[in-house]
Amino acid sequence: MTFTVTLSTSSHQFDVEDNETILDAAIRQNIGLPYGCRNGRCGACTADLISGEVTYYGAPPALEEAGAGKCLPCQGFAASDITLGVREAESTADIEVKLLPVRVHAVDHLSHDVVRLLLKLPENQRLQFMAGQYLNFILADGRKRAFSIANAPHDDQYIELHIRHVDGGEFTDWVFTQMQARAILRIEAPLGSFVLDEDSTRPMIFMGGGTGFAPLKGQIEQAFKAGMDQPIHLYWGVRSQDDLYLPELPREWMREHPNFHFVPVLSEPDGDWSGRTGWVHEAVLADFADLADTDLYMAGPPPMINAARDAFRTAGMPEQHMHYDSFEYAEDTRDKAAD
Repeated sequence: MTFTVTLSTSSHQFDVEDNETILDAAIRQNIGLPYGCRNGRCGACTADLISGEVTYYGAPPALEEAGAGKCLPCQGFAASDITLGVREAESTADIEVKLLPVRVHAVDHLSHDVVRLLLKLPENQRLQFMAGQYLNFILADGRKRAFSIANAPHDDQYIELHIRHVDGGEFTDWVFTQMQARAILRIEAPLGSFVLDEDSTRPMIFMGGGTGFAPLKGQIEQAFKAGMDQPIHLYWGVRSQDDLYLPELPREWMREHPNFHFVPVLSEPDGDWSGRTGWVHEAVLADFADLADTDLYMAGPPPMINAARDAFRTAGMPEQHMHYDSFEYAEDTRDKAAD
């Protein structure tokens, strides 16, 4: 049986299926309910139960502390149509930035200079974020290193990062040569305003340079999850074929989603390369004569972003349709560099 949840503050509604928690249903339908641990202990998801009935498999620890007339969507199941009073997270400003410990679950070397980290939060914590945001590692001496989150919000068992080795970068040297599974680190997250506009119905172009693919991956996976059916184009610019560190993933997306198109672009092509070559933004401009009614998401090194931004403006793309994340590198603050 399916029940309807109405949020009194916004009048937003979403459906809850049998054996689906209210929070899981909200995440599935891109409704930004607040949450923290997702196991009923922290109380961050507490909502006013204005009408209807909510049941639980067991009494969540935070329910008694929440008091009468409250419910915990992270553990609660709708037993009727219900109305909740709760503040929704509709923008990055609505999401709390947290300082959290994380444990390294896996270190996967994807190419000669890119590793994928999977980070595990404590059992009583989950990180609420929007696709495209980033986190800071807080180092022992207080310095920070920033990396984009590569997974989508609905897939939050682990936090996924793609880290490129930066020559002379102390932190990335350590990641590549010494980091082991089960290492404990401290993060500050989520950060940044480079997020997906899920209300737009315009065709979308995602353009990444090197590990700029990371936040775009999370955004594209979120677009699929949200059922966005407009054309979605990914242009991934790298030097050579070896730098396409997850080459099969975009091809898998093409097989599964007819509205998705993938164009890799090599600036220094290998001898057997027969695909697109040159600068990635020039490939976009060659394929799209009219960009006035298109959304563009760009992530990568500053030279790529700066050149592309100027070129797209000249081609008639409105400034408000351009979203970008420039991977600046600052020795004492950020290690977020891309190819």
